[in-house]
Amino acid sequence: MQTGIIGLPQVGKTTLFRILTKTHVEGKAGAQGTHVGVAKVPEPRLLELAKLYNPKKITYATVQYVDVGGMQKDRAKDAAVLAPLREVDTIAHVLRVFDDPSVPHTAGSIDPLRDATNLELELIFADHDQITRRLERLEKDLKKKKDPVLENEKTLLERCKLHLEAEKPLRELEMTPEEKKSVSGYLFLSQRPMLFVLNLGDEEAAEMDTAVERHKLSALVGRPNTAVIAVCGRLEAELAEMKEEEAAEMLASYGLKEPGLNRLIRATYDLMGLISFFTAGEPEVRAWTIRKGSTAAKAAGEIHSDIEKGFIRAEVVRWNDLLEFGSVAAAKEKAKVRLEGRDYIVQEGDVILFRHSG
Repeated sequence: MQTGIIGLPQVGKTTLFRILTKTHVEGKAGAQGTHVGVAKVPEPRLLELAKLYNPKKITYATVQYVDVGGMQKDRAKDAAVLAPLREVDTIAHVLRVFDDPSVPHTAGSIDPLRDATNLELELIFADHDQITRRLERLEKDLKKKKDPVLENEKTLLERCKLHLEAEKPLRELEMTPEEKKSVSGYLFLSQRPMLFVLNLGDEEAAEMDTAVERHKLSALVGRPNTAVIAVCGRLEAELAEMKEEEAAEMLASYGLKEPGLNRLIRATYDLMGLISFFTAGEPEVRAWTIRKGSTAAKAAGEIHSDIEKGFIRAEVVRWNDLLEFGSVAAAKEKAKVRLEGRDYIVQEGDVILFRHSG
């Protein structure tokens, strides 16, 4: 799963990317100035489970981030600039809220709502162009021969086009699962779930929860497939350089329990519709990533395709029950371990032992 990070120049997006992924971007640039790195999903439950098993290895779930360069107002006419975004599953748009005279904003003033609107329009324009070209081709094809499949595609694309012309992203357009599947091949940019990341100044660290209201950004909240989170980029950069004990003290001085980037990673994870389940034993305690609504068989396939093929049953216990009783055996005595079939819908926080043939 990939998350693309976008933003205007001087908003702090590359700094956040570097801290998130611990990637030294200077030597890792890809096409069009993009950088790719992997962030570990914070998971305190994993450490608690590890205390029970003392495993040789602890493995966290991860989210891949792509720092996309070249995003500017007034439209990215070069399709190659937007190309990396077509490969991501969700978009994180870093908005500059902090004010620093030594780092001038490209637009001359700090206005995160303006910036959010402008770059959103770039994505909308790109999708509109793509749809317009496809509709022109469909018109020509349908003049030659009537085709119900093409007629349905034309009707759906015309609905998408009208939505975009109202300056609304496609992520806010209601579609049936079949309709979503039929347009998935277009890789529309404005259809990607959007996480707005408010980059605040250090002086606001203790007030992150009220950033939306204080900066009059309520227009970003409550939209379909959209989320908003606040971080303090400079503070995060300092924390990233500190030892764990020092970082904890600094967080406490701001009245914070954890780094904002932990919340950012989890928000990305949630927006992508992902959940965690665990496998636990002496060799390894591990968090696995699946989409909400996935079956036990699908979860088994995330571990290995052979486990999915040879699936017999899943022994399932809630992570908190396992911690409370101290072992699977003790949890079984309390009837907290369930035997589930391949169609069982895995729940967030399940600890699963897959029984399989082969």
